[in-house]
Amino acid sequence: MSATVVAGTHDIDSQIPEEQRTMIDAPVKDADYSVPALARGLAVLGLFNARTRSLSMQEIAERLNVSTSALYRIVFTLTDTGYLNKHNSQYELGARVISDGFNYLASRDIVDVAMPHLNQLRDRTSLSCHLAVRENTESLYVYRAFAAQRLSVNIPVGTRIACHCTAIGRMLLTGLDQVELAALYQHIRLDDYPAPAPRTQLELQDMIEGDRARGWVLHRSDYSTAIAMAVKDHRGQVAAAINLSGPDAVMDPKGATEKFEALLRECSARISADLGYA
Repeated sequence: MSATVVAGTHDIDSQIPEEQRTMIDAPVKDADYSVPALARGLAVLGLFNARTRSLSMQEIAERLNVSTSALYRIVFTLTDTGYLNKHNSQYELGARVISDGFNYLASRDIVDVAMPHLNQLRDRTSLSCHLAVRENTESLYVYRAFAAQRLSVNIPVGTRIACHCTAIGRMLLTGLDQVELAALYQHIRLDDYPAPAPRTQLELQDMIEGDRARGWVLHRSDYSTAIAMAVKDHRGQVAAAINLSGPDAVMDPKGATEKFEALLRECSARISADLGYA
């Protein structure tokens, strides 16, 4: 059986010209898998950015150091498939690029995106960090970077707390305008919650407006302090909020609030950037 296979292989191999047989037998290099036309098409798309919104065929060719004839089929294909738009003699990115990019960004799980940044923030501060999203009038905690120290604030994943009562919840509410906020709390009683939670719709509106303008919230309760900020997605909408929290003994010393606020802002900006916010 094996002899037959070998003989058959030899017969086929003998019919292949020596030059082609040498190419087949030669080790395959990584470069052999590249597709030059695809690489050039991606290079064309990469020329467009916030400062360069449109280019002519000649300008594209000059920037890629190729002839216009070498680009014609590629640019035509990109235009035909919606990745480029043509206006007179100018080309710009098409809706296909934008929609595909946004769909990818929207599909990324926010916990996966935020996790490494929150873990790094916890390591830098030795304070617990949390990630929460809004569900109606509640903040739902979806991730916790646990600070393993004797005095720490740790809210379990899955916990739900009324948004208007916490720093992280108040930052989630900053994603709503006044009309949306009023509609959300139209049938919610606020006077059952202890201070400093707002007790009326007007107090709630004023508080959230101030939080939005400030960009962060500091909230004290039961010997602990939390600082929270919003995380924005590729549309510029509030997608979630993060906080860092710890005992008053750690948060109260002079300069501590400013230090932690700066670190939290940096973390929020990195997560937002990974979600596509510019």
